[in-house]
Amino acid sequence: MSYQYSLAHLTALDLAPPELTYTAARAGYDFVSIRPIYMGLPNEPNYDLANKKEMFRDTRKALQETGLGLLDIELAKISDGTDPKDYEPAFHVAAELGAKHVLSSIWTDDSAFAKESFAQLCDLAKPYGLTVELEFVPIASVSTLQGAVDVLEATERENAGLMIDAHHFHRSKDRVEDLDRVPKEWFRYFHLCDAIGDIPTDRDEMTRIVREERLYIGEGGTNVGQVLERIPKIPMSLEMPHRKRTEELGHEAFVRRCLQSAKTFMASIEAATAHHK
Repeated sequence: MSYQYSLAHLTALDLAPPELTYTAARAGYDFVSIRPIYMGLPNEPNYDLANKKEMFRDTRKALQETGLGLLDIELAKISDGTDPKDYEPAFHVAAELGAKHVLSSIWTDDSAFAKESFAQLCDLAKPYGLTVELEFVPIASVSTLQGAVDVLEATERENAGLMIDAHHFHRSKDRVEDLDRVPKEWFRYFHLCDAIGDIPTDRDEMTRIVREERLYIGEGGTNVGQVLERIPKIPMSLEMPHRKRTEELGHEAFVRRCLQSAKTFMASIEAATAHHK
């Protein structure tokens, strides 16, 4: 079975979900991953499909016409004061569009509140047939593999899982060996990207790289290959935004190159694995 690939919305965030879908299909992806939960961040487009009915209909049409699947939606962020019920309209949209997963991350230092909210998020998502994947982010409150494992073990929800981002794993300085102790059923998809090997110490610079300067797979200095060798074969969501390359190439040519770099890299991983057997 060959790998399947999704185009993560952050890679081409300027494209509204319908346009993202058509672009992903032309470039050869199997899925798209969209952001219908509006974060209210500066300069971030609002793709709140629960309230933007025409955009929702256009997205559904695009998925039907291209035959692409919707892998996941994001981001059900847990911060101080978050009410998980506020995300339910997005869950409804996700289910209507055939999504499988919801991405979440934790940005509150109140551990008890975070675990309670994450458990509630899972319970709200379950009737919609959705799993909730917890992503650890080095600049967030849950910033390491162990931090995410602690939440998942404490909440004990069968539709909860772990979503690892290659960039974040490298920046968190986690050890690949620790992945061996993670239940395999927690892995449902993976954020594939690369980045410079040097880890910035400045939070603003780390944030800038996350959103504007990730690299093609195999081009950077992360340990993404070692990570992939220790997890199951799951869909790869390509999250590798790079502002300058997008401006130079245009969205479609850029996301096509992202996919080509991923396929070339994954083929080399599979070849190396076969050689060692």
